[in-house]
Amino acid sequence: MSNRRLFQIVYLLLERGRLTAPQLARELEVSVRTVYRDVDALSAAGVPIYTAQGCGGGVSLMEGYVLDRAAFTPEEQQLLLAALQSLPDQEGRQTLTKLSALFHRREESWLRISLTRWGDGPQRDDALFGQLRDAILSRHPVRFTYLSSQGEAAPRQAVPARLVYKGQAWYLQAFDLNREDYRTFRLTRMLGLQVSPEVFHRKLEPPEADFSGEIPPLFRVEARLRFSPTLAWRVYDEFDREHVTVQPDGSLVVEAVFPQGQWLEGWLLSFGPGVEVLAPDSLRARLAALAGEIAERYSHPDTPCQG
Repeated sequence: MSNRRLFQIVYLLLERGRLTAPQLARELEVSVRTVYRDVDALSAAGVPIYTAQGCGGGVSLMEGYVLDRAAFTPEEQQLLLAALQSLPDQEGRQTLTKLSALFHRREESWLRISLTRWGDGPQRDDALFGQLRDAILSRHPVRFTYLSSQGEAAPRQAVPARLVYKGQAWYLQAFDLNREDYRTFRLTRMLGLQVSPEVFHRKLEPPEADFSGEIPPLFRVEARLRFSPTLAWRVYDEFDREHVTVQPDGSLVVEAVFPQGQWLEGWLLSFGPGVEVLAPDSLRARLAALAGEIAERYSHPDTPCQG
């Protein structure tokens, strides 16, 4: 007799109220006789389960019966169900269904989280998230190629420790086996992930990820930018309101600290003609030079791309 099957019977009855023995047999892929034996075993164990003959009969639990849910307050139950709703895989959905029945709460669909990007392929990001979650729980090292913000691609080997969401992106905190220290990786830059069958036995204690936004003085630039009113939606996506000043003409001026280098230049260019660098002059000149190079490229399409 399978204890798992006994729990399945209880979950099914909690969820659906009443089922006939043939219906349970189909759900569990066993015979009707096995269902009746399981019902007897549950009854002997003290579960208030009953069978009724005739039209409208079937197998059911005593009205109001639930498994031991007293360990959770109503608020904790709702938080737990909300957390399960955020899981992007089928396993999470199945657990959500079971606990919704356990807590006598209707499974509400007010929250859905997908890690895939717009126009992305067959759930690559969801699959990567699931692989990393499983590797964290099973303590398996992973191998992957990582693309740095400096445009470098390098093989990495690390033990995943924690997944962190910050600033519209997921990051992995992991113990880098080559550097013997913790590193933080952005999931969208991790390519060709492979999970090792080995088990990492050392206790992982990653430091709190530093997402304070502090940039070392040598690598930062204080910039003042003016955005077109048509880009207000994106400005408010990118910046806290305290950094945004709306001008009389509707344009938006932003003053903030940014990391210097290719990332900032590419990010500014992504706004097209909708942004103007007001300060510093060095950044304004650099962006003007890049815009000139882009114009030159489109006037001579056979020119090879420069790094």
